[in-house]
Amino acid sequence: MFTGIIQTTGRVERVQSRSGGVRLTVAPVRRLPRLALGESIALDGACMTVTSGSGVRFTVDVSPESLRRTTMGDLRRGSRVNLERSLRVGDRLGGHIVLGHVDGVGTVQAITPEGEWVLYRFTAPKAIWPYLVEKGSIAVDGVSLTLFGCRNGRFTVALIPHTLRETTLADRVPGDRINLEVDVILKHIEAMLRTRRQR
Repeated sequence: MFTGIIQTTGRVERVQSRSGGVRLTVAPVRRLPRLALGESIALDGACMTVTSGSGVRFTVDVSPESLRRTTMGDLRRGSRVNLERSLRVGDRLGGHIVLGHVDGVGTVQAITPEGEWVLYRFTAPKAIWPYLVEKGSIAVDGVSLTLFGCRNGRFTVALIPHTLRETTLADRVPGDRINLEVDVILKHIEAMLRTRRQR
């Protein structure tokens, strides 16, 4: 489980094809101490397992299923990614509950400066439209954000200077694809209500 508070970014050093999937070698900008084999780590919001390496660089294996459902297949040597290690018991929940299970791939529609802030407008796939709730939470490339201006599968977020400095969202341009994970609490409520309606 994650919070959507990015701990550092990393750069993809190598992309190797493996039986329909890929193996990524990633070098974090800031060292991740005591990174362990088998540890969960979110790359651009997609939960992956560390298969080798250390805090200086590490590898993850991306399955064909993950390639189909996320932007992991877009990554190339030199690509920057957001990195977040999984929560430990007692950690602060600074963002919101994020599972690292990408619900859909959206698109950057527009980027508009507003003083020191920057407004990003995204489009989302239709399957997740019901979860785009005004002033609710969403993870965009693993970053916990508050959405507003929700209409017809589009929503806006306001990025503060810190988020622009500490994540890869400042690299995005209109037309770029992004990973989206909606609020898991909303998904559970919707599933519960759907089960009740089917009785």
